[in-house]
Amino acid sequence: MFLAEISGNVNVIGYGIAALGPGIGVGLVFAAYIQATARQPESASLTRVYMFMGFAVVEALALLGLVLAFALGG
Repeated sequence: MFLAEISGNVNVIGYGIAALGPGIGVGLVFAAYIQATARQPESASLTRVYMFMGFAVVEALALLGLVLAFALGG
């Protein structure tokens, strides 16, 4: 039986796992917007701003994780 050898950087695996959080977060942000718009269609223009703000925050966390994976790995 042969053991597998890990070549490369372990930070790539860590970022791959950390990318699951923002992926789920984006799904929750858009699901909440769709549900709010379905319940109150007249408030769609008001809640759209909060949807984009939530999306930006979640994506900023994903980019921060990517930068830290490369900054601390090398």
